[in-house]
Amino acid sequence: TCARSRDLRSNTFTRACLYAPDFSSSTAHAHRSNPLHMSTTFTFATTTRAVAVAPIRSSRARVGASSVVATRAIVSDTVKGEHAEQYAELASLLENYQYSYKVGDKVHGKVVACDQKGALVEIGAKADALVPTSECSLSAVKNAASVFDIDETYEFEIIQDDNGEGMLTLSVRKMELAKAWDRCREAQAEDAALTGEVLSVNRGGLLVECEKLRGFVPQSHIGIRTLNREELVGQQLPFKFIEVDEEKNRLVLSHRLATDMVSAEGLEVGDVVEGMVQAVKPYGAFVDVGGQSGLLHISQISHERIVAVENVLSPGDRIKVLVMSKDSEKGRLSLSTKKLEQNHGDMLRNPAAVFETADEMGRQFREKMQAAEGAVTMSVDEA
Repeated sequence: TCARSRDLRSNTFTRACLYAPDFSSSTAHAHRSNPLHMSTTFTFATTTRAVAVAPIRSSRARVGASSVVATRAIVSDTVKGEHAEQYAELASLLENYQYSYKVGDKVHGKVVACDQKGALVEIGAKADALVPTSECSLSAVKNAASVFDIDETYEFEIIQDDNGEGMLTLSVRKMELAKAWDRCREAQAEDAALTGEVLSVNRGGLLVECEKLRGFVPQSHIGIRTLNREELVGQQLPFKFIEVDEEKNRLVLSHRLATDMVSAEGLEVGDVVEGMVQAVKPYGAFVDVGGQSGLLHISQISHERIVAVENVLSPGDRIKVLVMSKDSEKGRLSLSTKKLEQNHGDMLRNPAAVFETADEMGRQFREKMQAAEGAVTMSVDEA
């Protein structure tokens, strides 16, 4: 404490003692650990130093009514005397709590309040950040409390640096949206089927939701024959991806290709079948083999490295392929022409030779596969 009976300099220090936290007390420790929660205006003034701190106004009872003003410190010359250490410590605390966040940053924060307008989140900045209800999830929600638990920590993405009230705006929806598109692209690359729900029916086909994204299934790609397609609404069905374009927000799916793959009747690993190239992608080509679609991955086209699939294959090409694997549960059929090459690089320089010798190369592959299986069986029996 400071004596009251002093000159102007003493009166100044008396005011500082009354408003500033006592750094030697337990109360001051709380302010020291988080000086950003101080809500009083502090004024320290001497003939040589001045520190001014703007107030923080915050209300967590109503997210929509929150008003937060960022703290700013103005520090002049160094204070000398018995209070110099206290001033220096306060100035250091304020400087350490300066933050630098930008739009696009991923942050972790603790949810401190929820209501119909959104959620308030502590992220270590000078003010709580806001997650509007529309940004709480990729699914439609009416109250942030249905998504977040109070005092729990979550990951968010900053989508706005100042919403007009000095608060950062966060989003979970944007991160979930990016992950959903990634899963769809991966499924397309792997020629895998994912489950989706039929939302509605129109003259052109079906409107479906897959991985929480809206997509369209053309009428020619509906694999169920029914007189009343309205019966499909609400059903969970497997789909494969024909087109995944995040930029254009375009998702085109096929139920027919997914059901063809699930059945895959008559095909076994090691079989050599003739098919037609349906589509060429950067990661490989889709080949129709007897009404069933399989993926010929770029790594399975030739023993030699391929820079671009379109330099080797084109839609409409007739080729022979070897069935490498069949996964009915996941709806995958993996194909290979690499295993059918008599000489490395034939698919690049002489694809006609691969077509002619495919059956013989397939027979040799099956023999090697059976020999390997027999060796494993013998080693197990001996053990």
